[in-house]
Parts: sequence; structure tokens; C-alpha cells
Amino acid sequence: MIAAEVPEVVGVVYGIRLRLSAEFRYVGITTKGARRRFLQHLRNARDGRKTPFYDWLRKHGRAELVVDVLETITGDLAELGKAECLWISQLREAGHDLLNLSEGGLGPTGVVWTDAQREAARIRSTDRPGVSRPGDLNPFFGHSHTDEQRQTWSESRRGTNVGPDNPNFGRFGPDHPSFGRVLSAESRRLLSEGRTGPLNPNFGKTASSETRALQSAAQKGVPKPSSVRSAHTRYHTNKGVVSPICKFCRESAVSDENSSESEKQ
Repeated sequence: MIAAEVPEVVGVVYGIRLRLSAEFRYVGITTKGARRRFLQHLRNARDGRKTPFYDWLRKHGRAELVVDVLETITGDLAELGKAECLWISQLREAGHDLLNLSEGGLGPTGVVWTDAQREAARIRSTDRPGVSRPGDLNPFFGHSHTDEQRQTWSESRRGTNVGPDNPNFGRFGPDHPSFGRVLSAESRRLLSEGRTGPLNPNFGKTASSETRALQSAAQKGVPKPSSVRSAHTRYHTNKGVVSPICKFCRESAVSDENSSESEKQ
């Protein structure tokens, strides 16, 4: 007998209310568990996030609040988003005074600010001290992202801000926002120390035999002087400098002497 395949749970629809009330004030969705998402909401409220829902959360203690799982969704994320929209619609029709700013669903909230709202927000935020949590006050202090997470970010950002998509594309000289900026000696020192020795991501690494073979094949047949010869031309010949430890300077001196002797004869 073949056991029936159990559909995979993709997330839940949850509702938040007061413990002594049956009226829900907020409906949301999550793939991480309702309780975990509830704790994130409480943390956002403590950090001062400004929405009607978070303003309401700050008025009540944690013991006064309850999070209920309204529905467990199987299938895919699209079904999860549809379920949230349905619950918000049904609860509002039933008279629940929800504090959701949108009708739910995946993606952007769907709330489009008017010019007046944007101007009011700009005025409110002017000279407002931000929430700064430096050093050990930051919850991520002492931690580092995994290699897998870094790789995920690298792949997701690859190809972005390239060419015309870059906001500084085609901007040179005074038109570029970084024009005229010079790093201070202290900044240069810190950058140097941050990439010295074991702090350098390439510290202790050597190119594999395969990489060396590919590099050699790519350069094969390309006419160019050696790097030492190029350095001699750039820093000695072009500047009229003679170095006693440079073999090309010595060869040049011998060649000049031979030329002088030939002219005398």
C-alpha cells in the first residue's frame, strides 16, 4: 500500500488581538511560524516603527496580546498571499477594525502615498535623531554572515547597476558625486590594515595549476615587454634616473660606452 503524499506547508495566516477581546486588529502571513513573527512585530514596535499597527502595539503590554493561527496553507506562496487577502476581507466585513494598511497579498503593500503625505513625512523626519545601536548594542554585533549567505547576495546582485542602470552612468568630472573627494590619511590607514595579512581575503591563497594554465594560454603570443622592463622604462628612462642595481640601467650604460668608443675610432 502506497502512503498518500502529505502536502508541504508553506506558511500560516495569523491574527493578533487583545487577550480579552475576540476582535482581531491585525492579520499577516509568515513562513517562519506565527509566534516568531509576533516577536518580530514586538521588536519593531520597540524600535519605534511608525504605523497604526505598531502604535497600537506600543499601547499594550506583551501579556495583553495574543497571536492566533487562522489558517495553515499548503501549496505555494501565491496561495499564502491569496489566503491573507481573503481573511482581511472577511474580517473587515464581519466588523473587525483591522489596522492593516493594505488588502494583503505578496509583494509591495500597495499603499501609494500622496504628495502631501510625502511632504508631511519629510517634515516629521527632519532633524529627528535616528535609532543608533553601535557596537555591542547591535543584535548582530560579533556575528558574521555565512559563506552561503554571501554567495546568495552576490548572485542576486550580479549584473545590477551596470551600464545605463547605474545612477552615475556617463557622469564624469564635476558631474560625478565623488568628484574632488580625497580619503584622509586615517581612512587610508584603516583600509590598508583591514586588508593586510590574514584580513586579506586572498591571504595564503595561490592560483591552481588549471588557473595558471588558462592564464598562460590567454597571454600566449601577445607581444609585450616584461614587467621589469616596463618598470625600468617608466621609472628610470622616462625620468632620467640611473639606478646602480637595475640591470637595464647597467646594460644601457655599457651600450653608451661602446657607442662613445666607436665614435672616437
